[in-house]
Amino acid sequence: MRYQRLDLNLLTALRALLTERNVTRAADSLYLSQSAMSGILARLREYFDDPLIVPVARRMELTPLGESLIGKVNDLLLQIDATLGTKPGFEPEKSGRHFVVVASDYAIAVLLLDALRELHASAPGVTFEFRQPTRLAYQELESGEVDFIIAPEWHQTKGFSSCALWEDTYCAVVDRDSTEYGDTVSLEQYKTARHVSTENRGPPMFESWFDKRHIGERRIEVRVPNFTLLPTLVIGTSRLATMHTRLAARACEQWPVRRARLGFEVPPFVEMLQWHSYRDLDPGIVWVRERLQEHAKALPALAA
Repeated sequence: MRYQRLDLNLLTALRALLTERNVTRAADSLYLSQSAMSGILARLREYFDDPLIVPVARRMELTPLGESLIGKVNDLLLQIDATLGTKPGFEPEKSGRHFVVVASDYAIAVLLLDALRELHASAPGVTFEFRQPTRLAYQELESGEVDFIIAPEWHQTKGFSSCALWEDTYCAVVDRDSTEYGDTVSLEQYKTARHVSTENRGPPMFESWFDKRHIGERRIEVRVPNFTLLPTLVIGTSRLATMHTRLAARACEQWPVRRARLGFEVPPFVEMLQWHSYRDLDPGIVWVRERLQEHAKALPALAA
């Protein structure tokens, strides 16, 4: 199909070329040969009267026009996808739809595990894929590769639809038999503690907040790639882990550990659900969103 002399079938290839900035990688992403992609690039260059991608030193860079087209082409394809993919209704018991959710292991443990049990019963053909948060998560949401992102409020990006899911705070977790810490960990105790921390493509929110205010005042003895490993590494030691209160409550039921209040002011946070605004009225997106909101509302109140 052509529109204003442009073969609309080339739009997908144009997005791949603008994203990859490389003919070979763009061809691989669309399962085309390099020669076929080179031919497509030649046609696009002729249509736009612009090279779009040019060599700079030892790499390829987009021209100013190419840069300006990235968001526009992506938005156009996403609108087409949302329009064609939206059906009059969504019947969960009959649907075979696949949803991709970006969420940390904390969000999965606190909300998604229980939510998926209910969804499994009411929508047996619907499938889910969980992805760990990365720096590319919001680009993938923008491109339509991801359906939802669950992340703290401070982390969300403008331009997407969102709703609040639950609130949480932070606490310390120590070995259940520890005599080094009482019910409260003071700021001085916290600074001198032997910490277990987590880091996955950058420090999490609490660590970023604390380290900005107390530069170099914590000893990190062990680092792990996710939140659910934290309590296992304080067992039988004098180490301390800082955890989300809701996740810590679950850890105390599963492991021989206990919680201790942080004796200094720590900001609470809100966990948010985000999706692309083009899919606000997508019946499938609406259905999943409402189920997650229902489960979030049913979470127990935060422990004192």
